[in-house]
Amino acid sequence: MTFLERRALKKAKQKKKARRKKIMKACGTVLKVLGAVTGVLFIVYFWNLDQKLLGWSYVQVNKIFDRKEADIKF
Repeated sequence: MTFLERRALKKAKQKKKARRKKIMKACGTVLKVLGAVTGVLFIVYFWNLDQKLLGWSYVQVNKIFDRKEADIKF
């Protein structure tokens, strides 16, 4: 095997390692995002935050619409 062939093989291996490193970094990022989303959803479920938010918004909407005059004509 000549020097040029060895150097070409070495560069090919380096490119393969770099590509693998990029893929692993992307997989790590995806796993971190999924972990964060799962954590947030667990907190919302554990403390029932969705119902608390909807209850608060229901009160706010009723305050707005209770001030309006109602014209009821049947």
